[in-house]
Amino acid sequence: MPTPNKAASVAELKDAFQSSNAAVLTEYRGLTVAQLKTLRRSLGENAQYAVVKNTLTKIAANQAGITALDEHFAGPTAVAFITGDPVESAKSLRDFAKDNPNLIIKAGVLDGKALTADEIKKLADLESREVLLSKLAGAFKGKQSQAASLFQALPSKFVRTAEALRVKLAEQGGAE
Repeated sequence: MPTPNKAASVAELKDAFQSSNAAVLTEYRGLTVAQLKTLRRSLGENAQYAVVKNTLTKIAANQAGITALDEHFAGPTAVAFITGDPVESAKSLRDFAKDNPNLIIKAGVLDGKALTADEIKKLADLESREVLLSKLAGAFKGKQSQAASLFQALPSKFVRTAEALRVKLAEQGGAE
């Protein structure tokens, strides 16, 4: 029979899984409390980094419909629950892991899809959402100006062709 504290922990973790866009499982063995504090700060406001109990977290993940992470709940585990841009948080985790090799990224989930550690690193290599949106907007703006030039060219070409035809007809009419 689960204790009320454990049931409350499972419910809290389930809510965290359901309310986040992504979650990344890490192993933090060998990190100091100060390093964990630095990691939490580097993740920013869009992610919560929590040291968790494997059994309770596995139960909560399964209740939230996430079963692909079951094999990764071993050893000292902490979860980064990401509510903002997953790319920024993945970059923060990757950069922190480069400086602190004791942090190991195990696996994750993004919008219900399981991610391997390599896929999380690829996600970290992407540009931020804002940069990608600005590039997309720039591409659309470029295509619109190309279309405007094309639409402007057609009438002016027609006018030049009609004028050339008028001049040619006038010359033929004057030559006769």
